[in-house]
Amino acid sequence: MDDDLEIKGPGYDPIADEFATYEDYLDSQINSTDVYYLEDVELARQLVELGIRGNGEVIRREEFEQRKEASEQARQARLNKKPKKLASQGKHALKDREEAVRNGKLTTIVFIRDKNSKGQEVSGYIDYGHRLKTENCEPYFDRKKRLMPRPSDLSFYNWETQMSTSNPTPNFQVIADNEAGLLFKNKRDRKVINVDPRAKPGDNSTRTELETGEYLQVVVYDHVTRRRS
Repeated sequence: MDDDLEIKGPGYDPIADEFATYEDYLDSQINSTDVYYLEDVELARQLVELGIRGNGEVIRREEFEQRKEASEQARQARLNKKPKKLASQGKHALKDREEAVRNGKLTTIVFIRDKNSKGQEVSGYIDYGHRLKTENCEPYFDRKKRLMPRPSDLSFYNWETQMSTSNPTPNFQVIADNEAGLLFKNKRDRKVINVDPRAKPGDNSTRTELETGEYLQVVVYDHVTRRRS
C-alpha cells in the first residue's frame, strides 16, 4: 500500500511489521464465512495455523516470533540513528497523551466505531498503551493508516458478522457478563473503568468524546494511574 511506503526501511518485514501478534496474523486470514460456520474464533485460528483454512502457506508461531524479534532489532537500529521524538508530536488527537502513557502516569482506552475495508461496521476498545508498545504508531499519527479495532484488542465487535471477542492486555483486565455491562479493571491500581456513557467512568477516570470526520465515533477514556502501596 502506498500509505506504508515511508515506514518500509531496511529490515522491513511485510508480516512481522504489519501484525502486532501471531493471533493478528491468523485473524487476517479468517473471513466472515469461517466465523459464521465455525462460531469460534480460536478454532478458526487453529485451522488457519494447521493450513486447513487461510490464503496459502502459513508460517508457524516460532518463525513469526523470530521474525518479530529481527524486525524489532532492525527498528531499534533505525531509531538509534536519529534523534528520538514522540511519534505523535504535533500530528494527532492522541498526541497529548503519548508521553504520559509511555511513562506510566496515564492509561488510556480508545473506543472506535467505524467501517472496515469490507464496508462492515465494527467497534472496539483499544488499549492505547499496549498499541504504543507493540507496534509502530507513527503511521496512525501521520494519518497514513487508520487506527481501527482488531479481534485481539480489549474488546471487538463486528456488527455484520456478529463476531465478538475480548482479551486482557498488560494494562487491563476485561470484566464482562455482569449487570453493570462491560468494565475494564486497571491492573496497576485495580480501579475499574465503566465505559457506559450513562454512568460515571470511575475513580481517577474521565470520558472524552472526540469530534472527528474520520470515524463514525471516537471516545477516549483516560485513567490517571496510581500504584498500589
